Amino acid sequence: MSRKIAIINDISGYGRCSTSVILPIVSHLGVQGCALPTAIFSNHTGFPSFYCMDFTQHMPAYIREWKKLELQFDGIMTGFLGSARQIGIVEDFIAQFRNQGTQVLVDPVMGDNGRIYATYTEKLCREMRRLIAYADIITPNLTEACFLTGTRYHESGWKRRELDDLAHRLLDMGARKLVITGIHMGSGSIGNAIAEAGGEETIFQRQLQVEQTRSGTGDVFAAILAADAVNGVDFVDSCHRSSRFVRQCLVETIKSETAHNTGIDFESQLERLKRK
Repeated sequence: MSRKIAIINDISGYGRCSTSVILPIVSHLGVQGCALPTAIFSNHTGFPSFYCMDFTQHMPAYIREWKKLELQFDGIMTGFLGSARQIGIVEDFIAQFRNQGTQVLVDPVMGDNGRIYATYTEKLCREMRRLIAYADIITPNLTEACFLTGTRYHESGWKRRELDDLAHRLLDMGARKLVITGIHMGSGSIGNAIAEAGGEETIFQRQLQVEQTRSGTGDVFAAILAADAVNGVDFVDSCHRSSRFVRQCLVETIKSETAHNTGIDFESQLERLKRK
């Protein structure tokens, strides 16, 4: 029987991001992805205009059907959540569907480049802090890590001890493992800070930056981590290969001159992403 992950995220009809990239990646890694939409977009919000249908009012009935069918999941991953009510719905979902061994990954999609997204209120930020306590793994970028902990954001010049402190303040909120992404590490490098509760010092992983992040890179990264967690892959190894894969995709995207709004060319690189 194939392993299953419940994917709680928005669906964008056009543009490689959120559920549209998560599904093919977890499938390639041998895991069945089961989508629970939080919103449905005609195309992602990086375009000049878009249509959005908020799915909040439909989520409880949708979930009841899954419960009625006695569905079980080896993993649960969350992405874009558009309201405090949705966070409450997700908390209930985790309580209902989490079994022994279920891996929960929370990607606290809140902002980037030092700014919180316009849809996020202070109340929603507070609720997100509560949600990450349910997670086995969290994947905040540097902006999100700062907002979750009340730390002043600065784009560069981070010292290792500062990042170690930031990581452990996040772990103190309840998650077992985390990776903080998008850290500028000087000399044209970008990297991650990886930490585990009760583990040794924070591990730093860096690589040369290809270009500024495109839409969907975080979703690709989180999808690999979620599938690997379900498949029993070591967390640090998974973080390394997720980063390498995203970089490979960015290199190919630039080479093929793919329009910026359409995300990264991950489809052509899937064969590089081996199952473990």
